[in-house]
Amino acid sequence: MNTQDKTFRRFLIIWSGQLLSAIGTGLTAFALGIYVFQKTQSATSYSLIILFAFLPTFILLPFGGVLADRFDRKKMMILGDAGAIGGLLFILLVMSSGSLELWQIYLGVAMSSVFAAIQNPAYKAAVSDLVSEELYSQASGLIQLAGSAQYLISPIIAGFLISVFNIKLVLIIDIMTFLIAVTAVFMIKKQDAAPQKHKKQDISLQNHEKQKFLHDVTDSFRYIFSQKGILWLVLLTSMVCFYVGLIQSLFGPMMLSLTDSKTLGITLSVSASGMLVSSLFIGLFGIKKSKVFILSLFLVLAGLFYALMGVFTTVVLIAIFTFLFFSTLPFVNTTLEVLIRTNVDNERQGRVWSMVYAISQVGYILAFGSAGFLADYLFNPLFYPDGALAQTVGRIIGTGQGRGIGFIFILSGLLVSILGLIIGRVKKISALELNQSENCKA
Repeated sequence: MNTQDKTFRRFLIIWSGQLLSAIGTGLTAFALGIYVFQKTQSATSYSLIILFAFLPTFILLPFGGVLADRFDRKKMMILGDAGAIGGLLFILLVMSSGSLELWQIYLGVAMSSVFAAIQNPAYKAAVSDLVSEELYSQASGLIQLAGSAQYLISPIIAGFLISVFNIKLVLIIDIMTFLIAVTAVFMIKKQDAAPQKHKKQDISLQNHEKQKFLHDVTDSFRYIFSQKGILWLVLLTSMVCFYVGLIQSLFGPMMLSLTDSKTLGITLSVSASGMLVSSLFIGLFGIKKSKVFILSLFLVLAGLFYALMGVFTTVVLIAIFTFLFFSTLPFVNTTLEVLIRTNVDNERQGRVWSMVYAISQVGYILAFGSAGFLADYLFNPLFYPDGALAQTVGRIIGTGQGRGIGFIFILSGLLVSILGLIIGRVKKISALELNQSENCKA
């Protein structure tokens, strides 16, 4: 067996542990959301779990990247997984005591999220230590597959588990998957997951690097705002994240007003497979036509399917339109990425993409923070039997718990479709494709 095979085998050991851990994380995320909603019947409580799971990782991720470059990545991965276990144990112990309150669930979820911000960058950075350059693409594909497992596999398993057993079993399974992930990391040699050591730098050089870092951040910020076409696309990416975040926050509460947790799990898994199907299609055939045209077309289609998700109360129809909605997202994401990537100077790619990521993820934060309030206090009351829209729009989409969320989806879908139509007519964005063509000829 050659050296490449040995190093890739070591990567596969870690990857297998992380795959199980991702599935376990998805189980807990689904089960806790169901548990909280069934206890409170509140979309706000449901969406706050997603917010507390997302926000600490978002804030701390840049620091986690710095730590992954400076310390032993093996130890960082172990610390991250072990810390995540701590958050789950906290929830499990309080739950077993019989005095569990919502804030304790949020605290436990946030604790796990903090340590995920430590583990994830170290895990991804360790790929460079474990795998040769020729195998980077294979490793990257496997990492993406493991990350998607919590959306494709976890909901259907979690839906079955909590319909037959209780949530404590789900938490225990998740803890076990983290322990397996830690064991997998222990199995590799220390030097296989440690960053290369550099000579100690003097204080003046460190200060220079800090100044350079701040300069790079401000430079990328100015660069995005100076390129109006790119700015449009970055803002569009943030809007797409916002509307996807609304679905992540409110789809569960809407479905639970129509069906049970087992059916919800099956629907989520089937719907998420839409992204997998489209991603495979793009991977095999690429996107040959105008990127701006494809972006505009699939935004319009995404909005249409989004709206239809809210119109009907039949579970099968909702599942079909949710599948179709998610199948449009890879086309939107790919065209956005290509248009931005081909219009940014190569030496700025890293800085600009960090800024794009930061700005776009704000859309998720706004969605997770506002979705529950919009549903519970603004839109759902409109569709109660005596609500303001019960005798008008309610005659079409139905009345009662969850129909306000359906109306949110309808309005959101219409706005996404309108956005798609506008994007196709923005000259600054069309110019980006012309620049892309000129760069390709050059």
